[in-house]
Amino acid sequence: MNAMAVGIVKHDETVSAIAEGEGNPVFIVGSATGRDGIHGATFASEELSSESEEKRPSVQVGDPFTEKLLLEASLEIIKEDLVVGMQDMGAAGISCSTTEMSAKGKVGMDINLDLVPMRETGMSAYEILLSESQERMLVVGKKGKEAEIRAVFEKWDLHAVEIGKVTSDGIVRMRRDGELKAEVPADSLVLGGGAPVYIRETRRPSYLDTTLAFQQDSVPVPEDIGKVLLSLMGSPNIASKRWVYEQYDQSVRTNTVISSGGDAAVTRIKGTLKALSVSTDCNGRYVYLNPKKGAMIAVAEAARNVVCTGARPLGVTNCLNFGNPYKPEIYYQFKEACAGMGEACERFETPVTGGNVSFYNENPTGAVYPTPVIGLVGLIEDVKNITPAGFQDEGDIVFLLGKNRNEIAASEYLATIHGIVAGDAPYIDLDEEKLLQDGVLALIDAGLVKSAHDISDGGLSVALAECCIIGRRPVGASIRLYDRIRRDALYFGESQGRYVLTCAADAKRDFVQKVMEHDLEIQEIGVVGGDILTLNDDITLNVPDIHSTYYNALEQLLES
Repeated sequence: MNAMAVGIVKHDETVSAIAEGEGNPVFIVGSATGRDGIHGATFASEELSSESEEKRPSVQVGDPFTEKLLLEASLEIIKEDLVVGMQDMGAAGISCSTTEMSAKGKVGMDINLDLVPMRETGMSAYEILLSESQERMLVVGKKGKEAEIRAVFEKWDLHAVEIGKVTSDGIVRMRRDGELKAEVPADSLVLGGGAPVYIRETRRPSYLDTTLAFQQDSVPVPEDIGKVLLSLMGSPNIASKRWVYEQYDQSVRTNTVISSGGDAAVTRIKGTLKALSVSTDCNGRYVYLNPKKGAMIAVAEAARNVVCTGARPLGVTNCLNFGNPYKPEIYYQFKEACAGMGEACERFETPVTGGNVSFYNENPTGAVYPTPVIGLVGLIEDVKNITPAGFQDEGDIVFLLGKNRNEIAASEYLATIHGIVAGDAPYIDLDEEKLLQDGVLALIDAGLVKSAHDISDGGLSVALAECCIIGRRPVGASIRLYDRIRRDALYFGESQGRYVLTCAADAKRDFVQKVMEHDLEIQEIGVVGGDILTLNDDITLNVPDIHSTYYNALEQLLES
């Protein structure tokens, strides 16, 4: 599972994960250190097998309440200006945080492991250094502020123990029981210093020869298009995930404007007119069929998602989920996917601020689909421009922005209805994507858009069906499409760079004029109203039936 956390910080209250200032105290704060999580990082970099159960102690155990206390205490010492630098203890625990912070500041540290609070007896220096016990931070405090730092953490009932000092020689030393246990140059263990950079063998997977030979003419077009649409609305990849997200508080702190279930989540920034839009996205099937293009699409769709809420994309993080990188075919997927992400991020001007890699996601039957999950954050300058995904009012005009193409390859339709995973990843043009992003934002900023929804898994018909049921109330639409392509490609093809937009009937002229100013390809395709969704003469579905299928399918599947 991939999780993304987004925070807000004032510019003058940021703290870097850097150690500076000879003689400054080094604290370990938070929970005590145990043996849980030792070799957690290396365990995450092994193939899982029948023997993996024996390594369960390598999995860390979290305590959310203690984590909350640690967050509050950390923010307090930052606000009180007691901190030089701070870093959480993640992979490889103390050994990683001390060397990384030292290397960034071009300093060293002298650490006494005897002083580390421990919740287990007899821990060796090796175990203390590699423990990945959760809810711990390494803090470099300001000299002379030691008592104040301890007082803050005591108030929050947390450990705050000075375990060492910053030194000026660039060497990290670890002592235990009066003996020097480790002495290494800080930069020898970090990326960009002495840490090795892997350049592994790559080999284009042979399966691509077979999948790329796919001919869509070999696939029959279904007779009952409406039945296919209803089936897709119940597919686990498309159906509502509310069974999952309704188990969590979506409105804590009362900042949520658009919660789960839309194109992206939106949270207001209190004290301003601004809001943040956040989306995570990736279609692993696309990346499997074309690693480079599939990764481009992951970035593009995440960007479209936040654009549909009225936000301009700002930056990206990621979690790259792949199989065993020692297999040349897997490393090929990884290398190509990174290249695709890089191209898309450069074109959209969205820097990658961080991320992680999860390798060895395999079992005896093979590797997972290569899945570079993209987390993207966008900024809405004025909350009045926040735009919903669902249809709003009867009589609103429905537009298709972007071009339908004659392709069904790599689609959810092809995989779910025909049981075929083949072909190339869908069409994408990064220049077109950027042009469309800017155009949609211009329309939203002008106050001309009542709803905006991007077209992705399941194609145009699924996007339209979703628009009918994810608004403030279910409502139908009458849609007319004129493209001369295969019917299943028209309704279920997943060509990129497409949006479903609506505007008020009396704003239609201004809407179209603004579209022309941005040289966008657009079609007026219908009108919102009634309780039936019709698409040409091929689909006539009652909105309550769509609603029931979409919102109940996942729960029924999980409980069956």
